[in-house]
Amino acid sequence: MKPIREQFIERYGSEPAVCSYAPGRLEILGNHTDYNEGFVLSCAVSQCTHFAMSPVEGSVCTICEHGKDSTLDLNDIATPIKGDWRNYIKGLLMDLNRRGIKYGAFNAVLDSEVPLSAGMSSSAALEMAFAFALKTIYGIELPLPDWARVGQAVENKFLGLNSGLLDQFSSLFGRKDSFILCDFRTVEVLKNVPMPAGYVFVVVNSMVKHNLVDSAYNARRVSCENATAAIKKSHPEIKTLRDVDSAMLESCKNDMDHVDYLRALHVVGEDERVFKAVDLLSKDDVKGFGELLFQSHESSRVNFENSCPELDRIIELAHTIPGCLGARLSGGGFGGISIHLVESDKAAEYADRIKAAYKSQTGIDAATFICSIGDGAGIE
Repeated sequence: MKPIREQFIERYGSEPAVCSYAPGRLEILGNHTDYNEGFVLSCAVSQCTHFAMSPVEGSVCTICEHGKDSTLDLNDIATPIKGDWRNYIKGLLMDLNRRGIKYGAFNAVLDSEVPLSAGMSSSAALEMAFAFALKTIYGIELPLPDWARVGQAVENKFLGLNSGLLDQFSSLFGRKDSFILCDFRTVEVLKNVPMPAGYVFVVVNSMVKHNLVDSAYNARRVSCENATAAIKKSHPEIKTLRDVDSAMLESCKNDMDHVDYLRALHVVGEDERVFKAVDLLSKDDVKGFGELLFQSHESSRVNFENSCPELDRIIELAHTIPGCLGARLSGGGFGGISIHLVESDKAAEYADRIKAAYKSQTGIDAATFICSIGDGAGIE
């Protein structure tokens, strides 16, 4: 917290009332299952977004980022501006308004280590870090799951992206050196699953930036809803794809559009892979866990079609470089990052080799880093 505290003092001439942080996240398994009320294995990462903040009089808020001031007036936050990062701030404030929650203006400094548009949910890290700072200076009391819903509302209601709760939930409930198993019907963490000792995740950013609001993300969600409606005709007891297993889906295959079937096949398979992973990790079967990552990516590529040629090339390379047990795209897809389960003592060499191979084959300089698993959001 020291650097952002010092930035605040330099900019505003006083100590901040609070410093907050919220991490980005990695989706380990459970791709696009959250809005189907399914299960996800995820983790928070050590890379965080930080806010330093103090309350001020009036309605004008100032946020300093990298030495540049941005302002917003609390009386003029109802309309998003395309491409403006302040939309995430406005959207969160608007949802607090909708809930009847009172707050005031603020001065703040913002800094972030979470890569943008990469699939590590820089947006949720921004939302939750801002929420933790604001709730502290204005005494806002909400349970953590409700703060996750406030963040989700930013994307669903303010920006028009029909995303689930995975990103905000992971940022809030992360546990150091552990995965979290989340149930998105009951909206709770079911258990913590320790990360195997001797292994790390190497994150490889394809450098293909995705904008999920403008992508086929929403169309994928509609396909999942269509498949659910088709299955309900013969199985009225189901509510979402979370209630469907592979056998039930196959029995209803001919009752739905083929594309909708493929999208459902991915989601149902992901829910099943999540629980297979928890079982394998409990037995220290790291090799089997890694194979599930490869299977997940293949399903994303073929069934859900949310990969891209660059991500597919990275995963092909992962099969050929020693030390990697499994790899897949992580997050919404259509670009962004891939995660690679790698032996700790080979991680640095692996990162260098895959970066060089990707560059030679595509001409693209990938960003790579060795990712540790961190705790969820907090304040000082």
